[in-house]
Formats: sequence, C-alpha cells, structure tokens
Amino acid sequence: MADSDTTNNSEIKAELLSQALPYMQRYENRTVVVKYGGHAMGDAALGQAFARDIALLKQSGVNPIVVHGGGPQIGAMLTKMGIESKFEGGLRVTDQKTVEIVEMVLAGSINKEIVAMINAEGEWAIGLCGKDGNMVFAEKAKKTIIDADSNIEKVLDLGFVGEVVEVDRTLLDLLARSEMIPVIAPVAPGRDGHTYNINADTFAGAIAGSLNATRLLFLTDVPGVLDKSGELIKELSVREARALIADGTISGGMIPKVETCIDAIEAGVEGVVILNGKVAHAVLLELYTEHGAGTLIVG
Repeated sequence: MADSDTTNNSEIKAELLSQALPYMQRYENRTVVVKYGGHAMGDAALGQAFARDIALLKQSGVNPIVVHGGGPQIGAMLTKMGIESKFEGGLRVTDQKTVEIVEMVLAGSINKEIVAMINAEGEWAIGLCGKDGNMVFAEKAKKTIIDADSNIEKVLDLGFVGEVVEVDRTLLDLLARSEMIPVIAPVAPGRDGHTYNINADTFAGAIAGSLNATRLLFLTDVPGVLDKSGELIKELSVREARALIADGTISGGMIPKVETCIDAIEAGVEGVVILNGKVAHAVLLELYTEHGAGTLIVG
C-alpha cells in the first residue's frame, strides 16, 4: 500500500509539473516584482513558503525582485522605544526620530530576515534600500484631506513621508546579470538630504514600472478584488477597475491599492496582481497555474 501511495504522489507531482511548464517558460528571463507584507510576514511557515517561491522563480530563469513593508514591526519598535505614534488623517506622521526607527527596522532587521530566508533556500539574495546605488530618490509627500468641520481642503504635514520621484535601474540591472535577488526596503533619500519613508505598495509600483516588469504581485490579507456578491474577480482592465471604484464595488482600503496597480500599469508594468499572502505558495499558484490565485489588472 505504501508503494502505491508513493507512486500516486509521484504521478500527481509529475502532472503538476507538466501543467506548470508552459507558464514557467512564459516568465523565463522576465522580471517579476513581489511586494511582500501583511499577514504572511508574521508567519514563519508562510515566510518559508514565500522564500521557496522566490528561490524557485530564480531557478526557473525568472528575475524576481522583492519589495517589503513592515508597518506592524515599526509600530512595535516605536512603542518599545517610547516614541508615541502621531496620526493625521489616518496616516502616521514621521518625524526625525520616527524616520530613524523606520530605517532601522525596514532596512535593518526585516530586510535581513527576508534575505536570510531566501539564502536558506539556496539562492543569493541581497538586502537593499532606495539609498543604495542612488536607486530611488523621493520628495516630501503631498497629502490633502477634506476637513470634516469646515469642508475645506486641508494639506497634511506628514513629516518625512515621501513619494518616489526618480528610479535609476542601473544597480537592479547589474544584480539581475549577477544572479542576485534584490530585497528592497522602501526607504529613500531626497535631493534635500533627508531620508523618507515610502509606502511599500507605491515603492514597489515605481520599481516595477522602471523595469517594465511582466508582473507586479501584491501579497495582501485578502483574496483580491471582490464583486458586489463577494466573489473574486479574476481579471480587470484599467477601465473596468476605475468603473468599479466609481460605483462603490471597490471601496475602503482597496481603493488606494487598485489605484497603485493602475499607476504601475501606466508606468510600464504588463500586469499587476492582488492576491492573498495568507495562502502558502501564493506566488507560484499565481504565476504557474492556469487560473492564477488573485485578481489580475491589465491595461
């Protein structure tokens, strides 16, 4: 019986590999940017599965690039250091002390933890941030809200929260030729000499756009974009996505994520996928199976 079970398992594995082969060939020598964060980042088993996915992509001839967040870890460290988090319009104000902690956590502990996980799977990962090789330059983010009391537009001062204004792909191209896997923290310098904390989604979108990536994957805490009945929408055009925002189907925190997807496509990314990072091997399921694993947004 054991021999029969082993044979059946081997046949299943062979069938899965044969189904995956055409998709593996599709992404060979292509760039795939993966934004890693959310629930998956705090789960050891999911983290190991993610690292295996990235290693397998590299071994399959793909050029994977990882961009990561770390909001909960930043919040925990600020609390540990006795630094109170201040918010304006629901957004964290990043003063000088806070941005130093942000850089320490993002470009330090989190970044190196992800690098170590990928290296443990037999590949060469290297930890970077926007400062390395003048890869990314940022400027102070300009955020406005409508004041609830006066109904007047109000400009928020979020301190050292930044927006990407320039990406130089020289270092990333060099690393791709060197068989290295870049793992990038969303911290970047400004031309004014300050360091800026950048939203990881928009940072990943800027990186992917500069590289004309074939895919940008956002690992989130949700399956993807849902219709009004709660069912997953497998694919959307930019026009359809905008229509769903306008009619309220896409709402709340999904709006800025979908808008980031649209920005990335308009910057040169072929397709952007929102998928559930709580599912083990979500990256492989999306890229190497017929039906994918999330919502694909294309031009």
